[in-house]
Amino acid sequence: MSAHTYKLVEIVGTSPNSQDEAIRNAVAEASKTLRHMDWFEVVESRGHIVDGQIAHHQVKLKIGFRLGD
Repeated sequence: MSAHTYKLVEIVGTSPNSQDEAIRNAVAEASKTLRHMDWFEVVESRGHIVDGQIAHHQVKLKIGFRLGD
């Protein structure tokens, strides 16, 4: 296995439906401009409550991508 160097970016994904969808939305959007993405880490999760119900999910992610190649 070769040694790699990574850069981290921090982004927030959102969804009215679920945390999973918020993560998928964030990764899909990041993939439009970032190459060589290898991993993500959920570092924060929060939501918005309306009338006693979850109305919106927000998930903060760190995304690691390889530099070079």
